Amino acid sequence: VERLCGEVGEMMFVGKPLLYIAVDNVANVGGVGGGAQQHAAAESVDETKQQATLHNVVDESDRLHIPTDESVHSNSDSHYGGRKGSESEGEESGIMAKVLSSPAVRKMSKDYSIDLGAVMGTGPGGRVLKADILNIINARDSKAKPTGSTTVPQVSSALSQIEEDTVIPIRGYSRLMVKSMTTSLQVPHMVYADEINVNALTVVRDSLRPLAKEMGLNKLTYLPFFVKASSLAITKYPVLNSTIDVEEMTLTYHQSHNVGVAVDTERGLTVPVVKRCQDKSVLEIAEELGRLYALAFEGNLSEADISDCTFTLSNIGAIGGTYMSPVVLPPQVAVGAMGKIQRLPRFVSDTSDEVESVRIMPISWGGDHRAVDGATMARFSNLWKAYVENPSSMMFAMR
Repeated sequence: VERLCGEVGEMMFVGKPLLYIAVDNVANVGGVGGGAQQHAAAESVDETKQQATLHNVVDESDRLHIPTDESVHSNSDSHYGGRKGSESEGEESGIMAKVLSSPAVRKMSKDYSIDLGAVMGTGPGGRVLKADILNIINARDSKAKPTGSTTVPQVSSALSQIEEDTVIPIRGYSRLMVKSMTTSLQVPHMVYADEINVNALTVVRDSLRPLAKEMGLNKLTYLPFFVKASSLAITKYPVLNSTIDVEEMTLTYHQSHNVGVAVDTERGLTVPVVKRCQDKSVLEIAEELGRLYALAFEGNLSEADISDCTFTLSNIGAIGGTYMSPVVLPPQVAVGAMGKIQRLPRFVSDTSDEVESVRIMPISWGGDHRAVDGATMARFSNLWKAYVENPSSMMFAMR
């Protein structure tokens, strides 16, 4: 070996020489066999050097996972269901890199032979989400099922099977949740629960829906009424709208009723905040909730949309469940969780045996017992209940 064309550990590129080899018998071959033999020997030496160089380069490319033409075609045939032509794995990875998606989504698309470039992403900026890939997989599975079969339906393998242990880094909203929940362990919680008759609220909401639609609000839910009732009850019991500073041993009573509403999204739980609810009508709160929900599902909430929360509500009943033990998010001192609305039988009064059908919604309150005592929480809950069960009474308390 005369010399190496690079340092030890240095990456060598395909087509570049790796090393130079000196062969001693080239001159001797020329002396013995004449010009033709010398030329043949020289070609043989060159071929030997070229093979040695290519051999080492190929070995280096394998170590560095640099695809060759043969490996590209074979990999593309096996991984992408026999795709042919001049497409290479490098080109495929370049296309995938241009598509906005997470590493987990790209891996899933490879595992199920899905071309990311052909997927219409539903995320912000056309980002391809995991749900987009799962929809394609489920649609493919449904087409593959024979008609008239009586097999028991099974959950898609993409959802039910994990082939090996996988370590996933905690990022984004989930990381914030870990930090806030770890801090909440320091809070001595108290929980108070009750049930709410929402028959009257259902009638009022349904009667206001056409008016709300005329004013540009496509959907009117119960939640704006719950938020407004919370703000009105906070006016009477402002300690529920305070924050605690344990280091300074102070409670800060906040003028603004900034109510955070927990929203479950594909990116995790987030809590956008409806600011200054004391100055907003039910319709204005509904409009703001619609704006915040749209941004939350798109992943475009700004820092102003999730900051300065003083009181939190969780509409967990939209998913299911009845009562729960809601967790206070420090430095706040109170949180409420509405359960699933159910149609249940209830006695008309304590003195009557007559039973009526009632729409019942469970409500669970969590409080920081360092700032809120049980009696105050119960009185606050009773006032909130009165506003919800008789929504017309909210008009007398509004300014």
